Amino acid sequence: MIFLLLFYEFFKIGLFSIGGGLTTLPFLYNLAEKRPDWFTAKNIVDMLAISESTPGPIGINMATYAGFLTAGPFGGLIATLGEVTPSVIIICIIARFLDQFDKNPLVRDAFYGLRAAVIGLIIFAASKVFSVTLFKAGSIRGLETLLFFILLGLALKFRKVHPLIWIVLGAALGLLLKLPS
Repeated sequence: MIFLLLFYEFFKIGLFSIGGGLTTLPFLYNLAEKRPDWFTAKNIVDMLAISESTPGPIGINMATYAGFLTAGPFGGLIATLGEVTPSVIIICIIARFLDQFDKNPLVRDAFYGLRAAVIGLIIFAASKVFSVTLFKAGSIRGLETLLFFILLGLALKFRKVHPLIWIVLGAALGLLLKLPS
């Protein structure tokens, strides 16, 4: 029964998280509230960190991780299949009628309107991640927040530096912050 529920929940997430992997985060937070025995909001931050640093689409990596946490390796497979199934169905339909979709002004306008929804989902996801990582018990984590903004400033200033450098630097700083004093 758990596998059917996993497939169903991640099918819904895959169906409605238009715009990429980060748009799955609000749905995952909702699922964490609805089914805390599967995973918690704290687990989602870990999912995001691992999904960002492993190859493949973020949303699919998070589905695999969440399914694995919930029901082991087969749970990871089922959650991943649930996540990708809506996309496969939609792509097959669009491929069949591609010329009609491409030239339809209503479809173009709908996709244009979806941009605002995607931005809203990403902003919501960012606020949730910030609330877990930069705040603790209603107060700001000073050192973590300062380091975040320093890294953000450096990343914006030195845009040509390979992303792997920023990942390694962020991981090293995270490890340093977790070392016992």
